[in-house]
Amino acid sequence: MTEKTFKTVYAAYGSNMDEAQMAFRCPDAKLIGTGEIKNYRLMFKGELPYSYATIEEEENSSVPVVLWELSAADEFSLDRYEDCPKKYYKKVIAVETAEGTISNVMVYVMHEEYPLNPPDTHYYAAIFDAYEKFGLDSAKLEEALKFSDRYRRTFNFS
Repeated sequence: MTEKTFKTVYAAYGSNMDEAQMAFRCPDAKLIGTGEIKNYRLMFKGELPYSYATIEEEENSSVPVVLWELSAADEFSLDRYEDCPKKYYKKVIAVETAEGTISNVMVYVMHEEYPLNPPDTHYYAAIFDAYEKFGLDSAKLEEALKFSDRYRRTFNFS
C-alpha cells in the first residue's frame, strides 16, 4: 500500500464543510479543525437556481471555515468539482485557527462576474448543518443569505 502525500491545507466555507460530501469528493482528505478568515465576507453568487458560497474582501468581517488537509488527488478532484479555473480560482489566504494559530491556506473564490443570488434550500441546509456540527457562528451564514437575497430583490433580478 502506498502512503498518500498530503500537501495542501484547504479552508472550506461552503458545502465542502460537510464531512460526508468531502469523503465522497476527496477520500484522502483529513479534517484538521476550524478557523476564521478575517476581513472577508461570505456571500452567495451565481445564476439562479445555481448560487453557491464565495468570499470577497471586506474590512471588519470574517468567515468561519473548516480546514482540510488534501492529497494531490483530492485537490485535483476539488478543482474539477469547483470548475476551477473557469468558475472559481484558487487563492492563498491567512486563516486563524480555533487555537489562535495563523497560517496560509488555499481557498476557492468565485470570479467577480457572477451576480449575488441566494442558494437553494438544500445547499444552504448542508452548510447550516456543518456550522451546527462544528460549533461555528451561524449568524455569519444567515447574514450571507440575507445579503445575497437583498441584493437580488433590490435590483429586481429574477
